[in-house]
Amino acid sequence: MRAYVPSYQLISPATLGEALDVLARAAGAWQPFAGGTDLMVLLEAGKLPHKNYLNIWNLPELHGIEVTDAHVTLGALTTYTEVQDHETLREQFPMLCQAASETGGLAIQNRGTIGGNIVNASPAADSPPALLAYDAELEFVSAKGSRTIPYYSFHTGYKQMNIRPDELLRSIRLPRPATESQHYYRKVGTRKAQAISKVCFAGVARMDADRIADVRIALGSVAPVPLRCVQTEAALRNRRINAETLAIAKAALTAEIAPIDDLRSTRNYRLKVSLNLLEDFVLRLAPTF
Repeated sequence: MRAYVPSYQLISPATLGEALDVLARAAGAWQPFAGGTDLMVLLEAGKLPHKNYLNIWNLPELHGIEVTDAHVTLGALTTYTEVQDHETLREQFPMLCQAASETGGLAIQNRGTIGGNIVNASPAADSPPALLAYDAELEFVSAKGSRTIPYYSFHTGYKQMNIRPDELLRSIRLPRPATESQHYYRKVGTRKAQAISKVCFAGVARMDADRIADVRIALGSVAPVPLRCVQTEAALRNRRINAETLAIAKAALTAEIAPIDDLRSTRNYRLKVSLNLLEDFVLRLAPTF
């Protein structure tokens, strides 16, 4: 069943201020429309519930990548292609670039946006695990002003988010690493391309001699939200890599994630793959183990 297009309304504000005024006057009445790669699929299937959309694609304040000594800040409308093409992101945030390269096909990468991937709030999205592992921060704007929150506090439940109806996601800020780290990103799906993940794993770690000095781990498709695995991180931090450490970390990850059976996979498969990826990530930190 296809949607009846004339029943939908799309307006295009000329400025960010105008867009925020629209949201402020009728909070919840208008939904932002960015790249549209998720919404157009729902429209074609006749499953797009909301009727009034605010086209934000042409707002320059939401585009662009800014690099400072301390951070890289991505406008919410930064596309996956722009992520892959950016030299600093390739050098210092390779997991995000890999996630961008494994999202859909070229057409999706040219149009789909990092901000849209975040606010769509799919637990199976490709870029959120990398953003969580990189300690990303989100900036929101409204007619009342702006606020910044850590990304790990954004997803509060399945399709539930820490964003107000009158707000737009303006940017994503990544702290630039001060020291050398090891990065590990794996997406497991039915196919090598254009597949929704069964499990997505992102990990970044810094070694101090033979100990894991610091580690951040995030997974997708194993919980109602993209999940930062803080218990598993704690089980690994300041420990040597050995069989005991691996066993403790696997027990922590098993308790921390909540995979389900669905059309794409099973709970048992997702759990086993998650534990295998954790082991592979940890062993790569000390390949002589």
